[in-house]
Amino acid sequence: MNLKDEVLIPRDRQTVFEALNDTAILKSSIPGCEELIKVSDDQLKAKIVVRFGPVKASFNSSVTLDASGGPARFSLNGSGDAGAVGSAKGGADVNLAEQGEETLLSYEVSIDVVGKLAQLGSRLMEGTTRKLAKKFFTNFEAALLADGEDESIEAPA
Repeated sequence: MNLKDEVLIPRDRQTVFEALNDTAILKSSIPGCEELIKVSDDQLKAKIVVRFGPVKASFNSSVTLDASGGPARFSLNGSGDAGAVGSAKGGADVNLAEQGEETLLSYEVSIDVVGKLAQLGSRLMEGTTRKLAKKFFTNFEAALLADGEDESIEAPA
């Protein structure tokens, strides 16, 4: 399954790029993320719980980040095992384009699932995946805006 979309984020490109590499922001942005551990500069381990219709899956995942194209591009690839429910692997390519003081983040995600998850049907999987992607970017933008507000608060004289 492949998904494409874009979102306009009211922050400069460098700030958005840095946030995509910040494990605290990512953990708070990923729906169902219970744990996100930075193993190295380009390796993460995660535990993510997701409900696909009647099936609840707890993924133990590993993710490889590629920030070498930054701040214009960012990509990641990963795989997750949910035991008897199945497994998934996929990746995302993100492009960041300056739009004045904002950043247009466009992404293309590809996901392949096997096991019971694959038997749920493409319509349910695609709908859930789109919903999760939208929730991620809503959370991501909120984290960036909250982070920016903290910086703008001045100490009393």
